[in-house]
Amino acid sequence: MQNYKLFAHKKLGSIVLKNAAAMAPMTRCRAIGNIPNDLMKTYYEQRSGAGLIITEGTSPSPNGLGYARVPGIFSQKQIEGWEKVTTAVHTAGSKIFIQLMHTGRISHPLNMPPSSQIFAPSAIQAAGQMWTDAKKLQDFLLPQEMTAEDIWQTKAEYVNAAKNAMEAGFDGVELHGANGYLLEEFLSPVSNIREDHYGGSLKNRCRFVLDVVAGVAEAIGKERTGIRLSPYGTASDMPHYPEIDDTYDYLSTQLNELDIAYIHLVDHSGMGAPAVPRAIKQLIRKNFKNTLILCGNYNLESAEAELQSGLADLIAFGRPFINNPDLIDRFEHNWPLSKDLNMDLFYSADEKGYTDYPVHEASPALAA
Repeated sequence: MQNYKLFAHKKLGSIVLKNAAAMAPMTRCRAIGNIPNDLMKTYYEQRSGAGLIITEGTSPSPNGLGYARVPGIFSQKQIEGWEKVTTAVHTAGSKIFIQLMHTGRISHPLNMPPSSQIFAPSAIQAAGQMWTDAKKLQDFLLPQEMTAEDIWQTKAEYVNAAKNAMEAGFDGVELHGANGYLLEEFLSPVSNIREDHYGGSLKNRCRFVLDVVAGVAEAIGKERTGIRLSPYGTASDMPHYPEIDDTYDYLSTQLNELDIAYIHLVDHSGMGAPAVPRAIKQLIRKNFKNTLILCGNYNLESAEAELQSGLADLIAFGRPFINNPDLIDRFEHNWPLSKDLNMDLFYSADEKGYTDYPVHEASPALAA
């Protein structure tokens, strides 16, 4: 497999990756007290065969925690916890970006500190429920519509979190603009019915996302800034709307003007969501000159075909990394992938279904 583009070095912004494979961000809910810990360090270290690791969604503020046991990066203890992770990953030869995820209205107070608030562009309640450790599944609540001051403060929290990520040793930041969380809530006219300059027209609905991207890029460098998008995604009660294509056409063009490192485009059709039309992927590829990462149910052959076609620069793999910590070694040596995947343990609190998946018996890497 010497001629495979997936295994060749690849430049991303100002850094060089050892291969063109990324580990996609996946919420795993092991951050007890919202602080990264040694168990998480082991988890990421085990998966450092990827050229690029993108962490699980990490909140830039107490208001964005949303889920049970997700990490943050707004306190000194959180910075110190993440520093252990970045050191381990770098020692293993990989690069690592932190994904900043503010959950917006997809939240519940039982998962958040007492002083926090559930914010959204508009006071529109999402359909569905959220897991809480205290009372199990609970309905989503009506969020508080963000004031101009709230918007300014939240942007500042993203910027400060990005600076904290640099202190913790990350190579860059990915802003989570997908899956129905705060940034995407601003993009959609279903969840954003504001009448100020952050709502209404397509350009206004994109304004907050672009403001956050610009602020983070200015703070840590555009070459260290990326964003994840999910056009046509329906996660977190985000139905389709007529202007989807035009929204992502405009947004990708503006992101190109900001000259950030990458767009990470996720297609959730492998999990039952509508497919992202190939025409949209091609449009974003045309509009955006820097790195395009594609994610969504890829295997070795389909990933390589996408890289060879030029549509993608990197391919991100999600679920296969859970039960195959040595996924890239398995690809490169044509070893079979493990089929032992316990979905009941995806979001539990301990090492089971997290760090206890073995590497392939022939693999020298990480075997100790």
